Amino acid sequence: MKIIIAGAGDLGFHLAQLLCIENQDITLIDNNQETLDYAASHLDVLTVEGDASSIDVLEEAGVSKANLVLAVTTSESTNLVTAILANKKGARRTIARVSNPQYLKDQHSHMFHELGVDSLFSPRLLAAKEIQRLVKRVTFTDNFEFEDGKISVVGITLDKYSPLLNTRMDELRSKIESEVALRPMAILRGHRTIIPHGEVVLKKNDHVYFITRTDKIDLIENFVGGKKTKVKKVMILGGTGLAYETAKLLENDYNVTLITEDKDRCKKLAEKLDKSLIIKGRSDNIDLLQEEGLDHMDAFIALTPNSETNIIASLTAKNHGVHKTIAQVENKEYTFISQNIGVDTLINKKLIAANNIFRFVRKGPVKAIIGLHGVDAEVIEFEVSKNNNLTRKKLSELHFPKSALVGCVIRGEKTIMPTGEFIFQLNDKVIVFTLPEAIAAVEKLFR
Repeated sequence: MKIIIAGAGDLGFHLAQLLCIENQDITLIDNNQETLDYAASHLDVLTVEGDASSIDVLEEAGVSKANLVLAVTTSESTNLVTAILANKKGARRTIARVSNPQYLKDQHSHMFHELGVDSLFSPRLLAAKEIQRLVKRVTFTDNFEFEDGKISVVGITLDKYSPLLNTRMDELRSKIESEVALRPMAILRGHRTIIPHGEVVLKKNDHVYFITRTDKIDLIENFVGGKKTKVKKVMILGGTGLAYETAKLLENDYNVTLITEDKDRCKKLAEKLDKSLIIKGRSDNIDLLQEEGLDHMDAFIALTPNSETNIIASLTAKNHGVHKTIAQVENKEYTFISQNIGVDTLINKKLIAANNIFRFVRKGPVKAIIGLHGVDAEVIEFEVSKNNNLTRKKLSELHFPKSALVGCVIRGEKTIMPTGEFIFQLNDKVIVFTLPEAIAAVEKLFR
């Protein structure tokens, strides 16, 4: 697949890095030659210097033959113009990064679609919505939804009190699938990702991902021994755009206190946020945080521009008895260490944005895709779009890769945890967990 990425900054470079691993044909456009030189020395990409919203530059990049154009510069207007021009010059699909949440409303996104922008996304808003889900369900370190919220993939760390410790998966699976419609999909043990086959035994500090019907989540919390805490008070550290979007989503349901050291930013946030309490103060001023109620907070969310500050602040909050801690990080390597160091969840905007984009790169009828924090694997939702071997053979006869697992199937309003005797039907929605080496084989089955 020929893919053009406009913008070689943090997000553009990250996307190029992920796509190069899959041997995609990547061309990077940026108006900073030094940035392009760095990318070219680290990645197998072609580079074009110039303004991505220039017709000449797009033509030099080969836009007429592009399967996908990703406009992800820091300039919203540049991204929109780039996507529109790319569409008019023959690109098959265009995706633009925006910061204005109004553009993402249905009536406006439809207008942009008519102009030639197939999809719009906001990394900031995507991250804010993920934080909102995590605050709502504090037992879980991860919470992703499929099929308009019908199905959830949740993650939980097994502490020393968990009733699941020392349980073999084959002993666990039949009970939980029948009683609570719950299926384990993956285990993260340190840096190692494990497919939960029958002989695997659950251990302390294992991070386990389950898939279930969203309306069964309360049962899951009881089953896995999660501590139920009703969140009422939330403290947000930082005055970033993500901090604003998060506070805006949370302030109608929780008592939100937002702390930032920038005086002007405080004034702007106070004007935009109706119910949140805005406090001027430094992130490392523990006395101030305590004065503003840190010891009585149910959730603490660190969203400053500095990853290390966010991690340390979250650990401090944990030490003061805060039940749920969430920290934003820029370095994706940090996502492997969150549970081991004591922070409940690390949020990375680049990884969340990549999840949103990658469904357009995958082959076959992909409906949605997510990457689990710290897990070197993907959860992909496919649709059975035509009659082939999938609809003629039992699941056990399909030669499904051992490093992939069918989590569940949505058939109309019905949710099914399939066994080896299961046979797919046309229009089934199938949620699959797959390690990188099995992605191509899984895509081939659903193609």
